Amino acid sequence: MRGPDAYPTVSGVAAAARVLSARHPDLVRMRLAGESRTGRPLWLLSVGHGRRHVLVVAGPHPDEQAGGGTVLWLAEQAVADRRRQADADLTWDFLLCLDPDGTALNETGPAGPRPPAVHFRHTYRPAVSEQPEWAGSFRAPGDELPETYALLAVIDELRPFLQCSLHGTDVGGSWVQLTSDIPGLAEPFGKYAAELDIPVQTGTYDALFWQGSGPGVYVLPPGGRRERFASEPENANGSTWCRPHRHGGLTALVEVPMWATRRVADPAPHPEPSHAVGVMAARLRKDGAALTATLERALPVIGRHGTADGGGALLLRGVEHAVGAFAALAADYDALAVDSPVPLTMAHVAALDIASRRIPLRVAGMLLRLLDEQPFGEDPAAEPGRLRNRLERRLDAGARELVSVLDARWVPVYDQVELQARTVLAAVDRLS
Repeated sequence: MRGPDAYPTVSGVAAAARVLSARHPDLVRMRLAGESRTGRPLWLLSVGHGRRHVLVVAGPHPDEQAGGGTVLWLAEQAVADRRRQADADLTWDFLLCLDPDGTALNETGPAGPRPPAVHFRHTYRPAVSEQPEWAGSFRAPGDELPETYALLAVIDELRPFLQCSLHGTDVGGSWVQLTSDIPGLAEPFGKYAAELDIPVQTGTYDALFWQGSGPGVYVLPPGGRRERFASEPENANGSTWCRPHRHGGLTALVEVPMWATRRVADPAPHPEPSHAVGVMAARLRKDGAALTATLERALPVIGRHGTADGGGALLLRGVEHAVGAFAALAADYDALAVDSPVPLTMAHVAALDIASRRIPLRVAGMLLRLLDEQPFGEDPAAEPGRLRNRLERRLDAGARELVSVLDARWVPVYDQVELQARTVLAAVDRLS
């Protein structure tokens, strides 16, 4: 049965999990796996008593909210399977939200369909060193974020043969990234996506350097080979994705879109990829310069009234990280226009275009949230007001253009959840 077209909140997911454990105490148990940086609980829900474990992680990025619904879908399915005496040797473990602090900042916006500008107006995207999955790329062992430490401890305790990390994209299609191949996964994944009318993304920004294992399925390159753009210092081997390898397991990342566009599924060669990517690089530099100037003007206002609260400080660090990355990312696009690791298709160019447009929108949205807290005083032309008006216009125009240029449509939340859940089940089935 389909539920409402809305993302569940972190507290709502935890409440539903408690109800499930109370209804099925012989099969379901819920415990604290750790705490976030501000003391929010990290809940682990387990279904079954088998010796083989599947670990499903929701909320690794706070602006990717489908995962909460997916873990509830899968937990209910796991209970039903146990009642039918299916997969008795399997235990399902669900980390209900890896970054509850960041996810709470994203829950200020509408839970369901919204105009694209409203989405970015409420987005919080952390600096990469504050993303629990990636933070290990930057920190020494023993100095992990508490959320990272909790996830690593769960992996080492449970030794899952499969970890599934539930991700999402604002505009695009659906795809899967694997730290080791799962042969045959592309077939059921593509079938489920077609049934739900969600495009399979055959060209991605995230996996441009990864190896293909079928349409929309990408495998991490062998050690030592390039996996990301030069401007992105994080690496998969330093992330939580590769921790299951210590125990003979692997990780699957399942991405689903909020707005879907068929442009990312077009395998035709792009007629002028170098020119198209060069235009994007120029736009990144222009947007980066404009947002850097806006941040410089906003900092005295923001600093004067303070960002001592956790939310304001997180938002400001997210803005500063993104603004600082524009020039290097533009250089990456310039380099790609000259020498690409793969022949660039229409799908690749569409994915690169989406990435080059959404990063400025995230910055504008987070800056607006910081300025929302500043007083205007008696003068409507005061500096906070002027900055806000300029950013509002930029955000509205940019978000509308992002969706219209790509002819993107909203994907109902229950379709996002169903595709993510069925893909996880297919991965488990292929490894069983």
